[in-house]
Amino acid sequence: MTKLIFIEPSGERQEITATIGDNVMLAATAKVVAGIDAECGGSCMCATCHCLVIEAANPLPDMQSGERDTLEFTADQMQDNSRLTCQLTVTPEMDGTVFQVIGR
Repeated sequence: MTKLIFIEPSGERQEITATIGDNVMLAATAKVVAGIDAECGGSCMCATCHCLVIEAANPLPDMQSGERDTLEFTADQMQDNSRLTCQLTVTPEMDGTVFQVIGR
């Protein structure tokens, strides 16, 4: 299990445990993290799982072109540390990563 921390739009901090190999978005929605609506079900189309990576002990995998395109065209407040959680797979190296939920 990997610990992930989400700062919800209200400012409330929610710490969850996620199974290695799972999708970060699905782990967050299973624990009802506020602001991660996942309207497209993880198909990288809507940016309703948009988060900012606030803190990570290890670098996350590089963003692929589909994720970048979706963020550029649909996300509010896109920043250098923006990620779509539907495009991230939970790994042991992600333990303790902090995400600021942006959603849409």
